[in-house]
Amino acid sequence: MENPLLLFPQLNISASKDKLYYKVMKSAIKEEPHTASKPGAKQKRNRLSLLLQKPEFHEGDHLGKPGNLTKAESVSPEEAVKWGESFDKLLSEKAGLDAFTKFLKTEFSEENIEFWIACEDYKKSKSAHELLPKAKTIFETFLQKDAPKEVNLDFHTREVTRQGVGQPLRSTFDAAQSAVQRLMEQDSYPRFLRSSPYLSLLRGRAPPRAPLRRRSRSFTSGDFQGLHRVVTAEL
Repeated sequence: MENPLLLFPQLNISASKDKLYYKVMKSAIKEEPHTASKPGAKQKRNRLSLLLQKPEFHEGDHLGKPGNLTKAESVSPEEAVKWGESFDKLLSEKAGLDAFTKFLKTEFSEENIEFWIACEDYKKSKSAHELLPKAKTIFETFLQKDAPKEVNLDFHTREVTRQGVGQPLRSTFDAAQSAVQRLMEQDSYPRFLRSSPYLSLLRGRAPPRAPLRRRSRSFTSGDFQGLHRVVTAEL
C-alpha cells in the first residue's frame, strides 16, 4: 500500500517544502528487515500506523502548542467570527481548517478531517491514472475494517465506496465524504465553537470605536478673569 503522506501531502498540514515525508519514508524502508515473504495486510496496517505517528511528520507544527488553535498574529478576531457563520465557511479558509484540525487532535478524532482533506485532494487529481492508487490508499487508510485511521461510516456507504474503488471516478468518495462532514458538523463543530481557545480569539476583538467628534473648547476661570478685566477697563 502506498504511503498516504506521499500521495496526499495535505494530510501533513505542517509538511515543509523540502518534502520531509519523503525522507522519513526512505529511512523507514531502510529500517525494515528483509524477509522472504511479503508482509500481510495486518503487518502493512501496523507499519503504516507506526509511520503516521513518527514525530518527523509533525516537525514545525505551525498550529502551536496544545490549546492554541492558531497563532494569534495570523488570525484576526473578525476572521474568527466568520468561522462561526457556517461549517462550510470554516473549512473553506486555510486558517480555519488548520484550527479545526488542531482542535480535533485534542479530541483524538483527527482521522475525520484527514479523510475529508484526502477526498478534497483526490477530486483535484489532474489525470485519471492518479485516481486508482489514491483511491486504494484512501480506502486502506480510512475505510476498510481495522484501518489505521478508520472513520465511522454506516455499512451501506462503506460497501458502496468499496465497490467503486476498483474502477474509481472522481465521485467515488463523495457519499463517504459527505457523511463524515455531516458527522463533524453535528458533533465536533459545535464543541469547537464553544472551546476556550476559539472563544479567546473572539474576546480579542477590539471594541468598535465611537465616531470622532470635535470637542468645543471649555470656558475656564482664567478666561473669565481676562474678560472681567477687559470689561472693567472699558467702563
